[in-house]
Amino acid sequence: MGGLRTEIIRDARAFMDLEPHWWQLWRQSISATPFQSPAWLIPWWQTFAPGDLAAIAVWNGDALAGLAPLYVERHDRGQRLLPIGISLSDYLDILCVPELEAKAGAAIADAVLSLKWSQWILPDLSADALSMCLELPNTEESRAMAHAACPVLLLDGDRTLARSVPARRRRQLRRAERAARRRGAVVVSRNESDPQMFLDRLVRLHGARWVGHGGGVLSDMAVEFHRRALPRLADSGLARCLTIQIGDAVVGAYYGFHHRNRAYAYLGGFDPAYADESPGAILIGHAIAGAANEGAREFDFLRGRESYKYGWGAKDRWTAQKVWTRSTPQ
Repeated sequence: MGGLRTEIIRDARAFMDLEPHWWQLWRQSISATPFQSPAWLIPWWQTFAPGDLAAIAVWNGDALAGLAPLYVERHDRGQRLLPIGISLSDYLDILCVPELEAKAGAAIADAVLSLKWSQWILPDLSADALSMCLELPNTEESRAMAHAACPVLLLDGDRTLARSVPARRRRQLRRAERAARRRGAVVVSRNESDPQMFLDRLVRLHGARWVGHGGGVLSDMAVEFHRRALPRLADSGLARCLTIQIGDAVVGAYYGFHHRNRAYAYLGGFDPAYADESPGAILIGHAIAGAANEGAREFDFLRGRESYKYGWGAKDRWTAQKVWTRSTPQ
């Protein structure tokens, strides 16, 4: 197909060997997020590997022109083709170089049809995801255009937050900062240089925040994944890791990402003993201001309609889900 060569990668070592080519492809992709980077998806596969690897690589000579990181999950009703990174990733998609987008996408579709599956499920697709344009003949396609809400705050070059964050939230933030200073000296620090120490703090604070309430997301396997992924993300300049110290105690942690003109708030935690000082809110305020100073035009709170996100002025942006079904695996 136009000089392109397609490879289906089933071996984990070969999948990891894609990394340098993958980075080049990811950097060229207009719609890519940190969740499609090798820093995120290679550790995901190393940690979970819940099925049979079936990653599709499209080559243009020695350069990677397209990539669909997929695996096959076997269950009682057949075989499902799923994206690597599912569940922990807020956005999922294929990658293609812009100048070969149509050809590489068609090559991925052809390769997908050569695999054995009864359903191919792609959840959490952004509005500009390349997968939205994929077509698979002789299959039944369904779409859910309001799959999950990701509240997004528009920054529009606002480095003071005066035009982007509602006045009420700014007043609350100032009160929280005054309350924190009454309890001790307040220091907000960047922690990307020591990712394992940051994760130790995040795990402790996230667990303290959710103990007895449910809703925490840091299972043992998830922690193992982040211990693999965060050093890669930090080395690539994608991670944003903040902690807040009040007096002698580290009482809050914020784990996010920054890529091009968008910041992403992924996970946080705080010590409930300091709830009156709102360390989580102080950290988010610093993260938003820092993102604006780095040129971000959007601050994405990612999946979930928690009320605090809307208090910052975020508006829902919905992801889509595409599902292809065929009666019998080919």
